[in-house]
Amino acid sequence: MRRTKLHVTHKYKEQYANIPYLISIIILFFFFPEGKPDTRAPLLPNKVQNHITMASLMMGPPLASFSKTSKTAHKTSNSTNGRIKCVQRPLEEIYNIRVEKSVSKQRLTELGVSKWSTWKTGKCNVPWDWHVDQLVYIEEGEVRVVPEGSERYMSFVAGDLVRYPKWFEADLWFNGYYQERYSFRAYGDD
Repeated sequence: MRRTKLHVTHKYKEQYANIPYLISIIILFFFFPEGKPDTRAPLLPNKVQNHITMASLMMGPPLASFSKTSKTAHKTSNSTNGRIKCVQRPLEEIYNIRVEKSVSKQRLTELGVSKWSTWKTGKCNVPWDWHVDQLVYIEEGEVRVVPEGSERYMSFVAGDLVRYPKWFEADLWFNGYYQERYSFRAYGDD
């Protein structure tokens, strides 16, 4: 009888050995949905914090990952003080904005940019939303595009050809004189 009880206890330990790990994952996602633990007030016991750290290290991405579509490396921060590693994708990729830098005159001629409508402005901030796809060629100046709800921004300068997708919403920041040519596009047109 004694052996059976020990055998059951041993079986119990094997069966439930991963429970602390599972609990730490649940706690991690419940308390930190953004993926960043709050280091100001450690309310959890050290044992739970250690499980969270272990779970974050096991679940964290490698130091560099490659996207199949953009073929660019996304860098991650080193894991220090038990913090979770996170990958920040470029905003252009997140919001499906296509950018061509330093566009050639031949490409501009192919697109017929000289026949597009012109828009100019000075130093200002403009909230904007696109109801259709829009192709923009920046002739002068610079624009900072801050997507709605984001703290990060994209910066486009003279010589860039930018394709904004339909239903994209952002604040546009102009630090000085700015001039662009634009054309509204149907889905699938390039």
